[in-house]
Amino acid sequence: MHLRIDKLAKAWNGHVVLDGVSFTAAENDFVCLLGPSGCGKTTLLRIVAGLTSADSGQVWLDGRDITALPASDRRMGLVFQSYSLFPDRTAAANIAYPMHLRRRPAADIAHRVDELLRLVGLGELGARYPGELSGGQQQRVALARALAAEPELLLLDEPLSALDPALRTQLRLDIRKVQRSLGIPTIMVTHDRDEALSMADTIVCMNQGRIEQVGSPRDLYERPRTRFVADFIGRANLLPTGFVREVLAGFLERRPPGNEAAYELCLRPEDLIVTADPRGEAVVEDVTFLGNCARASIAWRGRRLLAEWPGHSTLGRGEAVNVDARRGAWVSA
Repeated sequence: MHLRIDKLAKAWNGHVVLDGVSFTAAENDFVCLLGPSGCGKTTLLRIVAGLTSADSGQVWLDGRDITALPASDRRMGLVFQSYSLFPDRTAAANIAYPMHLRRRPAADIAHRVDELLRLVGLGELGARYPGELSGGQQQRVALARALAAEPELLLLDEPLSALDPALRTQLRLDIRKVQRSLGIPTIMVTHDRDEALSMADTIVCMNQGRIEQVGSPRDLYERPRTRFVADFIGRANLLPTGFVREVLAGFLERRPPGNEAAYELCLRPEDLIVTADPRGEAVVEDVTFLGNCARASIAWRGRRLLAEWPGHSTLGRGEAVNVDARRGAWVSA
């Protein structure tokens, strides 16, 4: 494993921020630390970067214990939410800065800057100052600067949160493309589940200083282990065992992995099978057309469920329906 986090713990003024966090990341992995504000993900990133010290635990990179290594000796590239560009330096000069600190030859620096400007799609904009660039362009400069010193690990702290949705979507693709082309292992902090699902090879889902689940985006979406992961990673219908026993008995053939009372069945909206039936015991309460799909609220046996189906369906508000499910996952309540 290229990166190993081993039992990291951190507290501020008696408040536990990280509580024995451990996970590993393979070489070339794009890892997203996902969770709500205050869950410890940025503190974890700063410990990996060497900007914050851990109270206990270790950080291993490429087989080396770097826990006590100063940030200046870690060869990591950092991109912050605020970009932190020098306003009085051009885009090219901002990118060149870390190479000047390492006393690289001027010709090598000029060549590398040109290379990085092209890589991030700013080949003609090197002479512009940050104030002359859009937010997305500034973020690309910050990314190029982080890559300039050929870091062993790239660290991104919510780099897209200040951008508008359309630009954020484009930069997700661009950052992932750059990361893949360079093969550089990357850790990104985000509270946006769409970012994590679309960008990550591995998601580390955190809550209150602990890791709830580690796995691929598909693992966490289709096979969440806890109620928190089921809710945070996407829309979820969470049904108690008694309800499932009564109306979805087929799922009880696949028993929960422990005491039934301690588990709920997670059904994603698109996993519900909704069919029109005048004698059906469920009713469509509301439907929102979203183009490729429709999202509906279904009243069923005293519960309200969220369902999604293809946008071409003609099911409408007030219609009686039958409800079944094609798949689900048992989660600890």
